[in-house]
Amino acid sequence: QVQLVESGGGLVQAGDSLRLSCAASGRAFSRAAMGWFRQAPGKQREWVAGISSAGSTYYAVAVKGRFTISRDNAKNSLYLQMNSLKPEDTAVYYCAGSAYSSVVATTSGYDYWGQGTQVTVSS
Repeated sequence: QVQLVESGGGLVQAGDSLRLSCAASGRAFSRAAMGWFRQAPGKQREWVAGISSAGSTYYAVAVKGRFTISRDNAKNSLYLQMNSLKPEDTAVYYCAGSAYSSVVATTSGYDYWGQGTQVTVSS
């Protein structure tokens, strides 16, 4: 069983930065693709970014150039550096672990989920 715990959310102003972290348990972390999703009130959960087991990164159009996903396999940790935040980035952000080594940009591709961390960006 894999457990994921996010941290690093908070309330910031537009233009600020935040760094989310996700601590993972289990020895399979390095072999798994990982992703960040977000869900705003009244909206479906959407894919934000993904990183393969080999370290290849992929981003949603809405965040490309502003967000950076990374992983530290030695620490079983996943990160999301978020720069130039906008009010529309406000959401609960979730860390997710896949059973596959390649990135999948849909919720169905992930078997493990964290509890989420709130990010609120004020204008």
